[in-house]
Amino acid sequence: MAKAARGGPGLTLWGGETTVVLRGEGRGGRNQELALRVALALRDLGAPWAFLSGGTDGRDGPTDAAGAIVDDGTLARIAAAGLDVEAMLARNDSYPALRAAGDLLITGPTGTNVADLQILRVGLGAPRLAG
Repeated sequence: MAKAARGGPGLTLWGGETTVVLRGEGRGGRNQELALRVALALRDLGAPWAFLSGGTDGRDGPTDAAGAIVDDGTLARIAAAGLDVEAMLARNDSYPALRAAGDLLITGPTGTNVADLQILRVGLGAPRLAG
């Protein structure tokens, strides 16, 4: 993923299901944790980027979120809320960090469960979500 990001502007798509090592009693799911870890990995990329990780069933772990959409401003928004991303990840507590950033992906149940989907967009201007 980091190699794809450093390759320059573009869009990378992949699917599957990641695993998470549970170390804490926090709230979140594998897609939320992956999104926060990507935000940390790309924090010094030097180009605008956005990353979506979500479950196609609309549910990630024991939460109402399907996952998250993070970008090059996510860590600053979390820090502005007075939260420490690395400490939260250490206790598997991604949901409150992403909620503070406004980056949770909440779709509701979709009625399907194909796989998790990840999309990384690097460069190409700021991504816009249609609403």
